[in-house]
Amino acid sequence: MPFRLATSLTSVERTRRADFGLGLVLALVAGAINAGGFLAVGQYTSHMTGLVSSIADNLVLGQIAIVLSALAGVLSFLGGAMTCSVMVHFSRKRKLKTEYAAPLLLEAVLLLLFGILGSQIQWVRAVFVPLTVVILCFLMGLQNALITKISNSIIRTTHVTGILTDLGIELGKMVYINRTHGEDTLHVRADQEKFKRLSGLLACFLVGGIIGAFGFSRFGFTAVIPFSVLLMLIGIAGLVGPRKV
Repeated sequence: MPFRLATSLTSVERTRRADFGLGLVLALVAGAINAGGFLAVGQYTSHMTGLVSSIADNLVLGQIAIVLSALAGVLSFLGGAMTCSVMVHFSRKRKLKTEYAAPLLLEAVLLLLFGILGSQIQWVRAVFVPLTVVILCFLMGLQNALITKISNSIIRTTHVTGILTDLGIELGKMVYINRTHGEDTLHVRADQEKFKRLSGLLACFLVGGIIGAFGFSRFGFTAVIPFSVLLMLIGIAGLVGPRKV
């Protein structure tokens, strides 16, 4: 990845192109982590709707162990988002270049540790499964909060339900037939830019999932290391590059 492009992705001075570029990268990583997490522990770690529903269902059924596991995932996701918010505001108040690079580097380091240590502790199922859920949910919350803050809530990388909903809305506008014509008539028009952005995010999440599932099934936990390196390079470029690009 060219240095200037990598620098622009975490620059304090934002552009729509930079927001979209970082969104695509994080959607790719989210898809890979989600797929890898499922193969590791049989659970999608970015699916908070499912986890909250699991808490409700298993609480009624009396499956307290499952309730606690799902609750740990939800709280970890929440903790990741909170951590990102604290890091961003800490840097912003002090006008540091680490505003967006630091959360990305934290995600890269945690993902790297997961890739290196995962194969060493997976035989201890009682420890490995809860720890994996906590780490991966934390990462999903962290990166979702990061791109949400950067893009002013326009882009989210783990919320595929929202992406599909917005895509459906734009598709509905595309097929809508405007039968009346006049200056005072409100014409229905699809937002082409928004449609391309949503399609790109969905495609990257899907491709990331395919890569993550294939890599994890072939290479195990080390399959996440290339994604960690990618995030680390982008984060480092943001630190050493100019404040404005």
